[in-house]
Amino acid sequence: MTEVVVTGSRINSRGFTQPTPTTTVTAEDLEKASQPNIFQAITQMPALQGSTGKTVAANGTSSGAQGLSAFSLRGLGAIRTLTLLDGQRVTPANITGVTDVSQFPQLLIKRVDVVTGGASASYGSDAVGGVINFVTDTTFEGFKARLEGGESKYHDNDTVVAQFAGGKSFFDGRLRVIGSVEYNREAGVLAGDFGLNQAGGRDWFNSPAIQVRPIGSTTDGLPQYRVIQGAQQLQYAKYGLITNGPLQGIAFGVNGAPRQFQYGSNGVATGTGAVTNCFSPFCVGGDLSGIIGASPTLAARLKRKVAYGRVSLKATDNDEIYFTVNAADAYSLNQPNTGEEKTGLTIQCENPFVPAAIKASCATAGITSFAFGTSNGGFGPIAVNIKREQARFVLGATGNHQLFGTDWKYDAYYAFGTNRIKLDVDNISVTSRYNAAIDAIAGPNGVAICRDPVARANGCVPLNVIGQVALDPAALAYVLPANGPFQRSKQIESVASFNVTGEPFSTWAGPVAIAAGAEWREEDYRTITDPYGDGLTATAHYNADYPADPLVRTTGNNWYAGNYHSGHGYYHVVEGYLEANVPVLKSDTLGEANINGAVRQTKYSTSGDVTAWKLGGSWKTPIEGLRFRAVTSRDIRAPNLSELFAPPVVTNATVLYKGVATNVLLQTIGNANLRPEKARNTEIGVVLAEPKWLPGFSLSVDYFDIKVNGAISTLAAQDLVDLCVAGNQEICSAMLLTSTTPNTNFVRVQAFNVASLRNKGFDIEAVYRKNLEDWGLPGQVQLRALATHTSSFVTKSGVLGTVPVESAGVNVGNTPDWKATFTQTWTKDKLSLSIFERWISDGVYSNEFVECTSGCPVSTVAHHTIDNNQMKGATYVDVGGSYEVTANTTAYFKIDNLFDKDPVASPTTNVSPGVNPFLYDVIGRMYRAGVRLKF
Repeated sequence: MTEVVVTGSRINSRGFTQPTPTTTVTAEDLEKASQPNIFQAITQMPALQGSTGKTVAANGTSSGAQGLSAFSLRGLGAIRTLTLLDGQRVTPANITGVTDVSQFPQLLIKRVDVVTGGASASYGSDAVGGVINFVTDTTFEGFKARLEGGESKYHDNDTVVAQFAGGKSFFDGRLRVIGSVEYNREAGVLAGDFGLNQAGGRDWFNSPAIQVRPIGSTTDGLPQYRVIQGAQQLQYAKYGLITNGPLQGIAFGVNGAPRQFQYGSNGVATGTGAVTNCFSPFCVGGDLSGIIGASPTLAARLKRKVAYGRVSLKATDNDEIYFTVNAADAYSLNQPNTGEEKTGLTIQCENPFVPAAIKASCATAGITSFAFGTSNGGFGPIAVNIKREQARFVLGATGNHQLFGTDWKYDAYYAFGTNRIKLDVDNISVTSRYNAAIDAIAGPNGVAICRDPVARANGCVPLNVIGQVALDPAALAYVLPANGPFQRSKQIESVASFNVTGEPFSTWAGPVAIAAGAEWREEDYRTITDPYGDGLTATAHYNADYPADPLVRTTGNNWYAGNYHSGHGYYHVVEGYLEANVPVLKSDTLGEANINGAVRQTKYSTSGDVTAWKLGGSWKTPIEGLRFRAVTSRDIRAPNLSELFAPPVVTNATVLYKGVATNVLLQTIGNANLRPEKARNTEIGVVLAEPKWLPGFSLSVDYFDIKVNGAISTLAAQDLVDLCVAGNQEICSAMLLTSTTPNTNFVRVQAFNVASLRNKGFDIEAVYRKNLEDWGLPGQVQLRALATHTSSFVTKSGVLGTVPVESAGVNVGNTPDWKATFTQTWTKDKLSLSIFERWISDGVYSNEFVECTSGCPVSTVAHHTIDNNQMKGATYVDVGGSYEVTANTTAYFKIDNLFDKDPVASPTTNVSPGVNPFLYDVIGRMYRAGVRLKF
């Protein structure tokens, strides 16, 4: 049987030392990590930056990435990291083309190879940042199981793991059957409350934010940006706030009782919408009861159910055919926020829910209505439920044969898989119904009714949002219908691949090895969504669950959030490659050296032909254990189905327009004219492997330089708005920011091949093993360190008027200056104890900020001034251990974040949870214990 191994090369040949750095995580390493999902163990590696997971995107509604376990190398994004299972592509779990590692069989994984360099020439598109390959144990014999439970210090995120695997051979090993079933549940850390009340009693949230002054005000020498805690929104309160006019500053409490709102900052309402001593949208301190930053989910609830089977048959002594099936369900739940913050509302003074005192004040002031904002304190949390169901089948053959006197190994397979993604959002409002329901008048007998007769005829029930009052269930059912936004997607992937390797001849320095192959792949997706979000005008699309309603816009985008749209996209690709390894040196005095090169020609149905290549070499010096390696490559990433054919997606966002916080619809659309990205990846390294003068020690240091041209990217909404304000009329044409009609302002974003990326730095890996008995001490010790230093990560948007952005060391992002992990393990007979440290270096909020407290230069769009641009790093300590109770039973424990270190505040200019889960632990101390069985 031929084992598929990813080493940054397709060649698996004796004496071949490949030039591309590869870090291997063994099954033993994974056991020490003791994570419920193998993804959480691998993503701690320093080179993995920007990976998703259950704590990332947990405060979002519309991205579809919630609960998705997808790797990102070098901070280049999951779309530029190729994740494989036994060297094979796996059916995507998202329209972006990324896989969900939660759907992999995990108990049968015997190692994970992480290739931290471009490998497109060998493995195809997406391997710009590198390759992560999960290698299963295809010869497993016997039975094993893992049972585990755990919870956090805060008595949440309780975890249950149950995994079972078995393998058996028959007919003298010619037939082999292997299978596994797995279930695990991580309860997550779901919604907190309004104000500073975090889930589980956590107390580290203090409403951090960046308070922004208008650029035009920065001629006074003071900074434009100020980092604050206790950020208080001045545009809404928990149960309602009058935000403009002569009554500005009146809030509502129990039973609708009016009261003076406490803005903080000694702020006083001006009657024009502004507040003295405050800068939109924040004051500091005051009545923080209605802020929503503490309410989003910190960690999504995640459930995995996976069944895997493999049957292999040796058809001849040299040929094996196999069939694998993988059926997996991954379910996640997140609650993006409690309530729904609404601003820019208008309440008529005659509204029967308006307190009599306010009606009298309206009459005195000579007004008939007032501006109003609320975070809808009685609504409860929104819930986003996502279920990903994978069914994947592989029929393959491996073997070896002689041809022209040379042994040739082959590997061929056909894979077909589907991923069905079901997304449902609960407890969320239809905007037009909400607006109709809060516009009430007195009807017959003084009973409140909806003002709009069309709305009344279609079931409108008035909703009282003025004060802390019991909400009418009928009104809630009208505004928050039981059937919320939904999306049903189907991803289909078909792959046919054939690869062959051999050593057709030799030079004086050794055998020349080649690998060649061809692959055909087809990707297809189709999405259907609910009519309220999609906006299909065909009346037949409406049904009992989503009845036709004149208040519901036929153009869609009717929900507060989660306005999904239907779409379809397809492409296929045909490619072939050739790789060769040529020994060029074999000498006792000069050492050994080889040159490795590969070329791949690819033809995409959507974007034409593109060529990837690599050229590298390795020199084993005559100095024992010392080796040098270098490789340069041209790597590619083709636009995925989302970038090409994504249906319009509309989400809520807040931007600062001329110093005023403005709610907008963020419209994201696809671009069928995109071309493949092209990257140049260069790595140079040195390896010292167990020299005689220090046995048991290994060290590698590798410099990397990745350049991506024609990068597919979109600018952030705020960047687009800033460019518009600066005078870019082309960008202004893609937005509307001055409408006074609620829910009509928008910013449209679309991907283009205009950006470029350049990421530079170096990796360090060191291992030392020592038998302590040599020093008269008991046991053995292993020390391991992995570190990545990102010295520069520059992004150029490609848009006229923008400046390059340096994100290395920006700790609100995902590429800190340094990210490192350290492990110390001591073993003695049946006992093993380990200490783990995870370290993130100190950083900044932005390298483009100018830090100053006085005498500041005038701020610009590219370089804002700020009073404090320092963001602390973090060190987390974990401990774990195991004890072999019997020959078949091992008990173990693990404590993550032993000292319960709180995450560092990550302020933004908008309302947010104020934390960066890409770098920082947001759960707190976690306890886990379990048992492993093996027979």
